[in-house]
Amino acid sequence: MSAFVVHTVPGSPFARAVMAVLEEKGADWRLAPLAPMASKQEPHISRHPWGRMPVLEHGGFWLYETQAILRYLDRVLPEPALTPADPKVAARMDQLLNINDWYLFQGWAAVVVFQRVVGPRLLGMSPDEAAIAQAAPQGQPVVRELTRLLGDKPYLCGDQPSLADFAIAAQLDLMAQTPEWTQVAGSADALKAWLDRMLARPSMQSTTWANVAAMAA
Repeated sequence: MSAFVVHTVPGSPFARAVMAVLEEKGADWRLAPLAPMASKQEPHISRHPWGRMPVLEHGGFWLYETQAILRYLDRVLPEPALTPADPKVAARMDQLLNINDWYLFQGWAAVVVFQRVVGPRLLGMSPDEAAIAQAAPQGQPVVRELTRLLGDKPYLCGDQPSLADFAIAAQLDLMAQTPEWTQVAGSADALKAWLDRMLARPSMQSTTWANVAAMAA
């Protein structure tokens, strides 16, 4: 099978989810790094019309949108399976993936993480405290719902991690680097323990921002 190529700027949590899944499956893959702000320019804009990340390249097949990429990988690399076999549990995984995209990232992490972590680190920006203050409350229903759906299970969908675990852990690892995470997740002990379990996995360890930046260098 041809090697997988992940086109992304180091640090993207969406790309990290893809790379972690590739690692979980023992796949042959490599990074095609983008410079900061290069996603809106050629040649990347021809790969993704909206200039987002990541884009997957696989033997002449190109695919964008993280959920589509994750599901593709789980189909072409079936072991270990990261989509639950039970239809209802698989539907819960799909729900969690959408929570990640629409409520965890949009309106919360997209603002707080960018202002606190990404902008200062990549662009030398100073945080916009007003923007952070406006976005920070959006995390409360996210943490509350993720905690409810996790319950007392080791992973979000059961005894084994699913695609949703990798997508959400990649986002929350960046959020956990902000003081806003401490404020909103202070009593969410089960969710914090789940995040620790996920971040201890070799696939997540090998795809940290620092390790992906080292690959890019």
